[in-house]
Amino acid sequence: RRVLFRSRAKFLRSPHYFLMHFLMGLTMLNKLTTLKLSSLFAALMFSMSVTQAAGPVKVFKPDLAKGKEIMQQCVACHGADGNASAPIYPKIAGQHAEYLYKQLVNFKSGKDGEKPLRENAIMAGFAAGLSDDDMKNVSAYLEAQKQTLGSAKNKDTLALGEQIYRGGIAEKKIPACAGCHSPNGAGIPAQYPRLGGQHAQYTESQLVAFRDGVRNNSEQMSAIATKMSDKEMKAVSDYIAGLR
Repeated sequence: RRVLFRSRAKFLRSPHYFLMHFLMGLTMLNKLTTLKLSSLFAALMFSMSVTQAAGPVKVFKPDLAKGKEIMQQCVACHGADGNASAPIYPKIAGQHAEYLYKQLVNFKSGKDGEKPLRENAIMAGFAAGLSDDDMKNVSAYLEAQKQTLGSAKNKDTLALGEQIYRGGIAEKKIPACAGCHSPNGAGIPAQYPRLGGQHAQYTESQLVAFRDGVRNNSEQMSAIATKMSDKEMKAVSDYIAGLR
């Protein structure tokens, strides 16, 4: 037995033992890989069959003429081309169509009469009468319009506004606005809205709405706004008005 034990221990330390297990491991890995590939291939074939059965995907092509027609209902507040003259209303000309569409959807009441994510009596009434195609058409029309330039007006808060927009507020863990809305305020289509040139009064009102829970369609902005003071909101809103 002692001789047998020594022989076995010697074998366990030998290169042959490790080679044997290495080859066994490769065999097992090969089987698993084959199984995974076969499963992946089956899933791919199923997906292809479903797609073929469903037919080709239809891509929505916006009708700008219809969008312009719908926009006639918005002239009193937003202007004929989406450039609101009153600072309490937003400039929506040149805004990303995906963002505008999302806002119109958010103004609508939810299922079973749930509160809309954006509370605004005027916009809720307007959005309620729009079909999905209507919202897409008017959003595309507005994106095609040119936004008028704005300007910062308060020299005393310009430095603070720039600091917040470009560098955030480190002690409050508030990120730089430019990180999402871009250095010139152009935003990122389908993700973040254009801010540059927007009326300062409107921008400030939305920060307050996020902070007070009146506007609930962006968890990220709600979290940021709750940490900001009135002074900081005013400063960054004024600075944003001058971006281009």
